[in-house]
Amino acid sequence: MKGGEGGPWRIGEVARITGLSLDTLRYYERLGLLRRVGRSPSGIRLYDRRDLSRLGFIQRAKAMDFSLDEIAALLEMREDPRHAREEVRALTLKKLEGVEARLKELETLRKELTLLVHLCRGSDGGCPIIEGLEGGA
Repeated sequence: MKGGEGGPWRIGEVARITGLSLDTLRYYERLGLLRRVGRSPSGIRLYDRRDLSRLGFIQRAKAMDFSLDEIAALLEMREDPRHAREEVRALTLKKLEGVEARLKELETLRKELTLLVHLCRGSDGGCPIIEGLEGGA
């Protein structure tokens, strides 16, 4: 944890510690990704270590390209990881399959763009890149 000592932390401090915007923090609470955050007598949000831990989990899951719905499911599974192991594995395997499919698409795109760049270099006439985009290379 990059922030202050022991908390509780106000929303601005949590935004600074996590790098998340105030709107994102409020949104996560509205969605239920964060439990209802404690409030001071004057209504100021006060986050504790558990909230920061949960936000770190959400950020790591987002970095692995899990959707907010998938993250909500993972957060539920996080409560009892031993009994959710197979569900977590299945969700992660599905995510991995999606990543591998995107990698194949990106490799195809890389080859197409490389071809267009080489065609452009050797062209005397129009622009092969524009022509390729208009009619398919």
